[in-house]
Amino acid sequence: MTAGDAKVTVHVELAGGTELLLAPPHQKKHTFQLPRTNQHGRQTDVADLIQHIRKNLVVEREELFVDGNTVRPGILVLINNGDWELEGEGDYVLQDGDEIVFISTLHGG
Repeated sequence: MTAGDAKVTVHVELAGGTELLLAPPHQKKHTFQLPRTNQHGRQTDVADLIQHIRKNLVVEREELFVDGNTVRPGILVLINNGDWELEGEGDYVLQDGDEIVFISTLHGG
C-alpha cells in the first residue's frame, strides 16, 4: 500500500433521531474507511467525515444534520466518548479506531 492509498477506519453511530435521516432500515452503526488525507492535502478530520455522511448516508432533509461544513445546532458530537468541543470540533484529525457519535438533542413536543 502506498501513502496515497492509506486509509483511516472510524466507527460512527447516529442516535437520538439522526439515524432517521438515513435510508431504511435506519442503521445506527457504520464503519468507514476514509483516505488519510482529504482533497486539499490535509489530514482527514471530523469535518470531512460529516461531509462524507451527508453525501453518502443522509437521504432526506440533510439540513436537519448539517449546517454548512458542520453539524447543525442541537446535534451533540462525541469523539471517543468525549465532547468534540474538547477535541477541536471539526478540526479533530481522525485516527484509526476512533468512535464518533452523533446524537440529536432536539425532539418534538
